[in-house]
Amino acid sequence: MTPSPAPSDPDRPVSPKDAFVTVYGRKPVLEALGDPALVVDKVVLAEGVDRGAVRTFTEAARARGLELQRASAQRVKVLAGNGRQDQGVLADVVAPRMRPLEHFLADLPEAVYARVLVLDGLTNPANVGMILRSATGAGLEGVLLPRRGVPSIDPLVVKASAGVAFQAPVLRSRTAADGLAALAEAGFVLYGLDGGAQASLFTAELPGRVALVVGGETDGLTDAVRAELHGTLTIPLTAGVESLNAACAATVACFELARRRG
Repeated sequence: MTPSPAPSDPDRPVSPKDAFVTVYGRKPVLEALGDPALVVDKVVLAEGVDRGAVRTFTEAARARGLELQRASAQRVKVLAGNGRQDQGVLADVVAPRMRPLEHFLADLPEAVYARVLVLDGLTNPANVGMILRSATGAGLEGVLLPRRGVPSIDPLVVKASAGVAFQAPVLRSRTAADGLAALAEAGFVLYGLDGGAQASLFTAELPGRVALVVGGETDGLTDAVRAELHGTLTIPLTAGVESLNAACAATVACFELARRRG
């Protein structure tokens, strides 16, 4: 086990990246503005876009009680984090259940039963979206989505989650390994899903606080994450099937945790 990092201050201000989902592209932004279930914090439109877009987004923002903000095209690209697909517009949507991992741990009662899914090295936004949907539907307390090594919540992730990504209990840490070290310090037992493991997810004894790690689509669990784990578990397969898609494996794990909780 690697040493745990120094604990973070749970009272420090939360970064906007840990509080909002940034939606970019004309259609996704208009859909977000048109959805009364979402709280939109701001809309930013690039200078130099056509007059029709200015009129469309000005009216859509005004209908939500917002003033359309303008910025340079380069600034919009930086804020969106995707210069090829932002189409000159973005919106920050409030994600009410997204927060830094240290805030989650600081608010966790001492004896609480808690299940957290951790994503490690996934590269496919569709998988991330489907996993967020499954974990939320299964009632997990958190899904650790590190800032490095996993796609951010973007329109592709939102689409794959069927919109659930906005409401998912997303926890943020710098890396998956950092997050696991903090979870272990808080009393969580850490298991990675691994097709080569000897113990089965379905029969292993799991404590009240447990974190399950889903590895990347191609390479599985990273070395940095393996160094933090207390053990690995497999999902038994038959008929010569070697492995499951990452999103499928995560879904099985989420609902096994939900079943055990009753």
